[in-house]
Amino acid sequence: MQKTGKFISLLISAIMMGSVVAGCGGGTGSSADSSSSGNAGGGSNVIKIATQSPLSGPQSLEGEGIKLGAELAVKDRAEDFKKLGFDLQLYPQDDQADPKIGVANAEMLISDPDVLAVIGHYNTGVAIPSSVKYEEAQLAMVSPANTGVQLTEEGKKTVNRLVARNDQIAPAAAKYAKDQLGIKSVFIIHDKTSYGQGLADEVRKAFKDLGVQELGYEGVTAGEKDYSSIVNVVVAKKPDLIFFGGMYAEAGIIAKQAKEKGFTGKLMGGEGLESTDMYKIAGDAAEGIIYATVVGDIRSQEEGKKWVERYKSTFGKDPGAFSAFAYDAALVALNGIEKAIKENGNKKPSREQAAAAIRGTTDFKGEFTQVSFDEKGDNKYSQVYIYRYGKEKAELVGEAGK
Repeated sequence: MQKTGKFISLLISAIMMGSVVAGCGGGTGSSADSSSSGNAGGGSNVIKIATQSPLSGPQSLEGEGIKLGAELAVKDRAEDFKKLGFDLQLYPQDDQADPKIGVANAEMLISDPDVLAVIGHYNTGVAIPSSVKYEEAQLAMVSPANTGVQLTEEGKKTVNRLVARNDQIAPAAAKYAKDQLGIKSVFIIHDKTSYGQGLADEVRKAFKDLGVQELGYEGVTAGEKDYSSIVNVVVAKKPDLIFFGGMYAEAGIIAKQAKEKGFTGKLMGGEGLESTDMYKIAGDAAEGIIYATVVGDIRSQEEGKKWVERYKSTFGKDPGAFSAFAYDAALVALNGIEKAIKENGNKKPSREQAAAAIRGTTDFKGEFTQVSFDEKGDNKYSQVYIYRYGKEKAELVGEAGK
């Protein structure tokens, strides 16, 4: 009896263990197997569109704007995907503007076979290392904001962006500064990030080509609350222009401290300077700050105004600087996934199929921008605009070069 009882006990344990293992495998292979093979979800009817942007920390205002822009697109297309038999979901992640966290999030996303695209990031320095992971898993990324040249220069088939690159933005900004502002000398500061230093390096070359005198080129550490040491050097040199390669949080502090120390020149930067928080940080020193950006005035046309009102009624707040491009980036991703579904016999496509369809986007008309990706994943229709901060808001000066 004891031997028989022990045998039965062992047999029951083995059966239970087998059931647990089968449950973990999901009956169609593990998620790791699905991810590595490019099978994006087996029998699941769920399709997740992830976002990666800072949802906490000093850049969370713009990071949340990216998330909500993508969320609105997912809401708008959910019914279409339901008719195809799929449950479309947003899967937002907080990368905290930190490369390590962005990479950790990317690894988590690629382990989920239902994730077929990522909309992000806000920071190029986070996007570049994260994109290495996406490429390994054949997971498509569509960026609404990253301008660093390196992002699309590494031959990745999964990495795409809607916006212009630093090597397009910098020459436009430098030319505007010389031709329209009469700038003859410049002091260049950057925040040592892939985005900020990359932009500073490009604008440095552009100013040199235009014959503008460089009075200094220095890096500062992002996240600090006092830049008086570098500001003192700048004020002593008396440049016509401070060009800052970096984000609005640091630019606002530099602008405020420079004005307090008697600086009478101008301050200019790239799209990283775009945020309504500039007024909170810089105070009255915000007025007159100029930036070159990849985002046009979405309120200039009636359809844009309607979209802004719909965004506000949905989320109870104004869109962020890149909400509109996040919306279009998500539409591009969803259009590609829908195409891949149909090409796959109305079945859920693999990540490889979805990524190929997204990269193949040609003459897609989003709400705010037209999109055709070249062989690198850059948008052939990207543009550069110039804005200037007024007393209460940033105002469009015009398209760069026009």
